[in-house]
Amino acid sequence: PGENETKVNLEELKTSVLYSGPVDPAEWVGLRKSYPLLVYLRNNLLMLAILAFEVTIYRHQEYYRCRNNLTTPVTKTIFHDITRAHLDDGVVNCVKYFVNYFFYKFGLESSFILVISVPFLCLFVHVHMKCTFKNLSINKIWPKYCCFLACIITFQYFLCIGIPPAPCKDYPWRSGNANFNSNIIKWLYFPDFIVRPNPVFLVYDFMLLLCASLQRQTFEDENKAAVRIMAGDNVEICMNLDAASFSQHNPVPDFIHCR
Repeated sequence: PGENETKVNLEELKTSVLYSGPVDPAEWVGLRKSYPLLVYLRNNLLMLAILAFEVTIYRHQEYYRCRNNLTTPVTKTIFHDITRAHLDDGVVNCVKYFVNYFFYKFGLESSFILVISVPFLCLFVHVHMKCTFKNLSINKIWPKYCCFLACIITFQYFLCIGIPPAPCKDYPWRSGNANFNSNIIKWLYFPDFIVRPNPVFLVYDFMLLLCASLQRQTFEDENKAAVRIMAGDNVEICMNLDAASFSQHNPVPDFIHCR
């Protein structure tokens, strides 16, 4: 670039993809020669092995049930004989219950806690949902929220890819008229050839999307009678009760004043 075409100093320009060396257009679409090839493919092979192991387990369980005339469990749990009635029956049964149904009971709260590690936009949406809607209303808009997270992750992924460097055109915020430095570009997560967006940050958004998807499944399970019998319901017991008579209608044993 010319003297007045950019405000970037020479040291930063040397690290830019456009000026550090020859540009291979094939790398922008993910094609790059690698040696040895096994090191490059080990993560893909590991994912295929995990998927094959999962399918093998499901097929083995299905074959075992068909051979012994067993029915498929109502819920996909580890301890099938543990229900809501066992929650207050000792520490061991309590741990088993939460191994089975922790996300069923605390999935919404876990989603709100996980949002701390994601950008401000998702945090604002979470706070707005929690303050505006009740639990019965949140389950209606939750599928749209999952779709919103999926779109945001896709958009951020395209930001990490950026425009192809082959045309040798820099971004507008690197021009001489722009008042952006590398720290602002990094903080705003803008695509750039010098300070490229860190794709590791997308892992937090993916974990939030995974947690939100599990919560969506929880909202669907709350409407199934078989699941509510096994895991209990998530209805607030004090919603329609007077505070003075709450202790009389609470089915949970009183461990504090039992003595």
